[in-house]
Amino acid sequence: TNKQQALHFKLSHMATFPERAAARRAALPPSGKTIGTHSGGFQADEALGCWMLRQLPTYAQAKIVRSRDKEVLDKCDIVIDVGDIYDPSKLRFDHHQRGFFETLDGDKEGNGRWKTKLSASGLIYKHFGREIIAQLAETSPEDTELLWAEHYTQFMEGIDGKDNGIEMYEGARRYRESSDLSCRIGRMNPRWNETVDDAERDRRFELASERCGADFLEALGELVDGWLTARALVKKALEERNQVHASGKILVLESGGMPWKEHLYSLERELALPGQIMFVLFVDSSGMWRVQAVTVEGTDFQNRLSLPEPWRGLRNEELSQKAGIPDCCFVHNAGFIGGHKTFEGALAMADATLKL
Repeated sequence: TNKQQALHFKLSHMATFPERAAARRAALPPSGKTIGTHSGGFQADEALGCWMLRQLPTYAQAKIVRSRDKEVLDKCDIVIDVGDIYDPSKLRFDHHQRGFFETLDGDKEGNGRWKTKLSASGLIYKHFGREIIAQLAETSPEDTELLWAEHYTQFMEGIDGKDNGIEMYEGARRYRESSDLSCRIGRMNPRWNETVDDAERDRRFELASERCGADFLEALGELVDGWLTARALVKKALEERNQVHASGKILVLESGGMPWKEHLYSLERELALPGQIMFVLFVDSSGMWRVQAVTVEGTDFQNRLSLPEPWRGLRNEELSQKAGIPDCCFVHNAGFIGGHKTFEGALAMADATLKL
């Protein structure tokens, strides 16, 4: 339709992901639905859960009803974070009831990838997250699944943990963290010595919900416009690795600035190539070609194969003579990275290392 064509034209000229997502939300007709949650003090948990639901056509511009009265909540189309019921078939998503334990991909045994108990927003993300991402980002089913998992790890899981009182670490705390989303939303509540009526509380809740949404979109946008694009480039490099070197152990990336390590590990598993890539070549911002050793997954400094020990700490002509490769620039003392003036030279450094 003309309206859809106009929307696509508008989206194509928007610079940021949050702007594009907001335009998609604004284009949805009102659903006429109601979302129920508890009254009183609010947290990032239910504020975010309500915002997420409103991104969907089913709950677009839904009215938020904040109450603890069962008769009031029973009239709502969907209820989150109140009611002591978790029953997706009835659209009831509370996590406070005795015996509740649900993770993103597991059950009461905690047998999935994630071990953190879900809050109400986590439950909404579990059941509606894929649909929300596809609505906001217009991604394929495959990309939606990747984003759903990564966005939970990078953004949603921390909210679940904090709302459920789960510590991030064991042992003594060295400092206090109060700049995260949960703390910022907490500060939007009335102070203990501040008197406000229910209307003012509800107004602040709406502001808190929008703030949660802004953070959600910012984090998701980083994944859609950066992380996902990098994954596609790493996958392409893996598929073309044999064109770079006969061993298939060297990758060439378009940019060393992209987040490539975690993508490499996961794609190696996906393509049944675990631990096979030894070096990654890329050009840095100065135009120098880098040859970087791939670390063992789960470590920061243990390389699968380091550049030769005799080269380490040397530069320019001294390194070139030692390596037998003209125009070398440097090799780090730790042997995890080196540099050359040309792609051919960086490839020769990696090739010589593989032959040792």
